[in-house]
Amino acid sequence: MNKFEIENRLIDFSVRVVKSMEMLDKNGVNQHLRDQAIRSCTACSLNYGEAQSAESRKDFIHKIGVVMKELRETLINLKILRRLNPDAGNGVFENLIGENNELLAMFFRTLQTARKNS
Repeated sequence: MNKFEIENRLIDFSVRVVKSMEMLDKNGVNQHLRDQAIRSCTACSLNYGEAQSAESRKDFIHKIGVVMKELRETLINLKILRRLNPDAGNGVFENLIGENNELLAMFFRTLQTARKNS
C-alpha cells in the first residue's frame, strides 16, 4: 500500500467515524465521547499528512507515533460508545473497531520498519 492509499484509507476511516457519531443520541455522555472520537479520528489523518512532510527520520517516527496514539484514543472511545449504545445499528461499531485495529497494526509495522532503518 503506498502513502496515497494509506492517506485515503485514513480519510475514509475518519469520515465513517464522523458519520457514525452523527447517528448517536446527543445525551451528555454520548456528546462528550462523540466529540472526542471525532477529534481523535480526524487527528489520525491530519498527523499522517504531517508525517509525509517530516523533516527527518526521527521526526517521521515521532509523527507516526502520534498517529498511533490518536488511533488508540479513537479505539477506546469507540469501545466505550459501543457499550453505551448497544442498540446502535448494523454492527457499525464492530466494523469501525475492526478497521481501527487494522490501521494500528499497519502503523505498528511502519514504525518498526522506520526504527530498524534509522
